[in-house]
Amino acid sequence: MSKLNFLVLGIFLAACNSGQTNKNTTDTIATSTAVPQLEEVFGDTAYQLTGVAVAKDGRLFTNYPYWADKHGYSVVEVVKGKPVPYPDTAWNSFQKGDDGQNKFVCVQSVVADDQGFLWVVDAAGISLGPVYQAANKVLKINLATNQVDRIYHFPETVAGKDSYLNDIRIDNVNGFAYMTSSTNGGIVVLNIKTGESRLVLHDHYSVKSDPQYHFELNGRTMKVNADGIALTADQQWLYYKPLTDNKLYRINAALLRNFKTSMRTLQDSVKDLGRFVTTDGMICDKAGNLYMGDLEKNAIVKITPDLQMHYIAQDKTKLLWPDSYSISADGYLYISCSQITYPPVLPYKIFRLKL
Repeated sequence: MSKLNFLVLGIFLAACNSGQTNKNTTDTIATSTAVPQLEEVFGDTAYQLTGVAVAKDGRLFTNYPYWADKHGYSVVEVVKGKPVPYPDTAWNSFQKGDDGQNKFVCVQSVVADDQGFLWVVDAAGISLGPVYQAANKVLKINLATNQVDRIYHFPETVAGKDSYLNDIRIDNVNGFAYMTSSTNGGIVVLNIKTGESRLVLHDHYSVKSDPQYHFELNGRTMKVNADGIALTADQQWLYYKPLTDNKLYRINAALLRNFKTSMRTLQDSVKDLGRFVTTDGMICDKAGNLYMGDLEKNAIVKITPDLQMHYIAQDKTKLLWPDSYSISADGYLYISCSQITYPPVLPYKIFRLKL
């Protein structure tokens, strides 16, 4: 099935009117020799990838959602340029009809944390349809032993059959994880110590794509809700945004961690930061800079803590839907390109650029 399976869930809808650009934008993309160059680090000629994760020791991981009829592995480690099913072949052996509780069903994202663990978000929405047999889950995998350390499940009220969990960010200092829920719009907050979870900001304007923004790429008009998410290194701010408009929001993460914070208080605490770019994923570095893609310009941007935006790379042949991001210990930004809305240009690739 094609990438237009998003239509199955009604996420992609027609829109009208164009958005505006943020006044704090450097529109000119630098072309000097000082501009970091994109370096290809992996390519897959068989399957469409979305996520990317680089561990502290440099190990590289990616994932493949079960969107098309043709599907093989779900999570792999890239070893000498080749995809090796991770953590083993059993977890990557799912076939329709199988019990999906102890197998990957439809993995949307992977993230390597600062404590030596790989986190895997299994949305379990085959072809972006309803959750398969309540098999949506988050895995915490110990990279030292390559063993699953813990599996987190969610009640129906948090991530039910019509939800599609998307990206995740981990706060090991306070013991929480934050995820975007794309289909119905919302943020899932997970206490990684107790396993308790909560859906917040459901149906709030900040998690829903702005109906006044017209997003069309390669002839396809789309509307997708909450997707990109990023946590500052001091665990203070959680940034997030819908995919198909250029608005950016943030909220104080301490409010999210307190499950007694009322929904009204959370809604009132959302900060609208203005208009920037349409992006899929995003990530913060240790200095508080926010990196994201500009899907409409095939580019990568940096937003500084004072909300000044600068284009740092552009390539209309390589950056075909920059999707997810990871920052390595040696200062490279890794970028997966999933080619959503593009006719497949094999191989699907992961690039990096020096920050």
